[in-house]
Amino acid sequence: MDIITQTLARELGRQPEHVENVIRLIDEGATIPFIARYRKELHGSMDDQLLRQLAERLQYLRNLEQRKGEIKASIDSQGKLTDQLSAAIDAAATLAEAEDLYRPYKPKRRTRATVAREKGLAPLAQLLFAQGRDCPSPEEAAADFIHPEKGVETVEEALQGASDIIAEEISDDAAIRKELRALFLRRGVLVSKAADKEPEDTVYRLYYDFKCPVSRVQGYQVLAINRGEREEVLKVSVELDGETARVAVRRRVLVPGAPSVAFVRGAADDAYDRLLEPSLEREIRALLTDQANEGAIHMFALNLKPLLMQPPVKGKVTMGLDPGYRMGCKVAVVDGTGKVLDTAVVYPTYGQRQKQEAIQTLSALVRKHQVEHIAIGNGTASRETEQMAVELIQKLGGGVSYMIVSEAGASVYSASKLAAQEFPQFDVNLRSAVSIARRLQDPLAELVKIDPKAIGVGQYQHDMPQAQLGEALDGVVEDCVNTVGVDVNTASPALLRRVSGLNAATAKNIVRCREENGPFTAREQLLQVPKLGPKAFEQCAGFLRVPESPAVLDHTGVHPESYQAAERLLKACGYTLADVAAGAVSGLKEKAEALGLESLAQTCGVGVPTLADIVRELCKPGRDPRDELPPPILRTDVMAIKDLKPGMELQGTVRNVTDFGAFVDVGVHQDGLVHISRLPRKVRHPSEVVAVGDVITVWVTEVDEKRGRIGLTMQGPVVE
Repeated sequence: MDIITQTLARELGRQPEHVENVIRLIDEGATIPFIARYRKELHGSMDDQLLRQLAERLQYLRNLEQRKGEIKASIDSQGKLTDQLSAAIDAAATLAEAEDLYRPYKPKRRTRATVAREKGLAPLAQLLFAQGRDCPSPEEAAADFIHPEKGVETVEEALQGASDIIAEEISDDAAIRKELRALFLRRGVLVSKAADKEPEDTVYRLYYDFKCPVSRVQGYQVLAINRGEREEVLKVSVELDGETARVAVRRRVLVPGAPSVAFVRGAADDAYDRLLEPSLEREIRALLTDQANEGAIHMFALNLKPLLMQPPVKGKVTMGLDPGYRMGCKVAVVDGTGKVLDTAVVYPTYGQRQKQEAIQTLSALVRKHQVEHIAIGNGTASRETEQMAVELIQKLGGGVSYMIVSEAGASVYSASKLAAQEFPQFDVNLRSAVSIARRLQDPLAELVKIDPKAIGVGQYQHDMPQAQLGEALDGVVEDCVNTVGVDVNTASPALLRRVSGLNAATAKNIVRCREENGPFTAREQLLQVPKLGPKAFEQCAGFLRVPESPAVLDHTGVHPESYQAAERLLKACGYTLADVAAGAVSGLKEKAEALGLESLAQTCGVGVPTLADIVRELCKPGRDPRDELPPPILRTDVMAIKDLKPGMELQGTVRNVTDFGAFVDVGVHQDGLVHISRLPRKVRHPSEVVAVGDVITVWVTEVDEKRGRIGLTMQGPVVE
């Protein structure tokens, strides 16, 4: 078993054989959702998050091994690779450690030390740095290295050159750099100050005179400071007590009592001040930024998952309203499957007459199509549109409810090539209204059409490494789509391409096949789709549902490779596939447990985790895990921020979770903040108790109507 497998097993706390199996499956081209769902016996039932962590770490460790090989090859080509150095490089646990060992041998640009070596001063530096007891004084030793023809005319010039060489050697010492790096991380302080003497009041005012230990600084603070520095509003540094750092360097290199100790001490101090401190400050800043990016990406992914997994409002005729001032409010009515029935444009913000005309137009649409729900985008003019919707509901006498829907990314989608292909007959604004309506009906199916970075559930997304962010968010989308499952006969190409084993080309081919030949009536028919071969079928089949199939197992998440196992299970428990289709297997789980899951698994030829999954699927064929979550809050009346009073109890929906708290929609068009200190219990991070989409009870603590700020708590009524 190789070193990478052992390292991963130790870091993740998993069995080495399970880790080895996952690595083999990844190398064979299996996707994370497929491995997580259908190969549980091979990896000990790791979840998709842990599997992605394993895959990411595997890539890092493989890159590290590759870089170690390149470093050793480079040093060996110089004839300087010793067994001891080779072993040290092999033992390096991080890229930084490997690069530190390579530093003395790395080709450098021309430096002061390079110039000194060209002047023949390397032997003098070596002699003085050795600090031998019998070494002459530095001045006496330097006298032998005065060579005017090489540009060394005085003792002082010779000693300066030797000092430059020693300083660079100290700066390149891996052990010294490692110790100082640890010192910076333990005792360094991140400092930011206003770039101007009399700064304006900006969003960066908290950082005009900011100091925080490197070990305690928060990721969101690092990202804010970095942005302020880029915008030339802030000046930033990492400070460490200079004398403490110099003592650490001296302790490593000085030999007390040697004739040249004072000279080497001066070179060591120069090494720290001129070379080590600036270099390590850049390293620490980069490390803090990397950690902040990693944390922000993790937070973005954490928020995106519950947003995508919001419970759908299925099968209801829905009206989507895309609010606006100048261009009016765009209206789209869609049926229970998302098909567009009607569109209109109304102008409720133009005046009272136009508002009443808008209500009349919308009332006619509601009656004509039996609209049950209204989805209102939360952008410009949303408040006025919400007021109009409430008046509309009152005029209709009830029977209709509404919900404010995040329209983040709707404009990106409506102007996209995908939207143009889907709705060539509509202009950009009407496409946006359709998207808003569908977001209420099935958030996942609609949001997959948009770049996850545009959905707006993170902070500083434009400052992060875009490839890394995109990869993480794509992984979340992929996991959500495959957790829910996809109807092969109704899904859009945008949704299908997120299914395990499929890509943009095979997704389009599936749609083309069903358009040309009619709906799929069996999973095996997917093998007839161009470019969808046996390997892709293995990866995707279990996640694609075929409701039109006469075979009930095609409606479920049971993989075709386990169909025989499912039939054996049913037979052993006294049921048939017809019972599954009729929903008459409610006692299946109890009977399976009575027979003993382990012996039953052997009878069926599968492992216990797979057997448990099959039982779950057969009990609820085609189940949607989102249906088990609390439904979204649909409203029939409206409040404004001026209606809020401290102590008021409200139901709200979590819209965003950050490092410092959670933003909650309480129905007043302005999200309130539950600060981390106001959560129901003490936590290290808000995500431990709340997630995007959660419906929670909150109490108002403070209202600042002028600044549009609402303070909330989850700790109970506010006591004056």
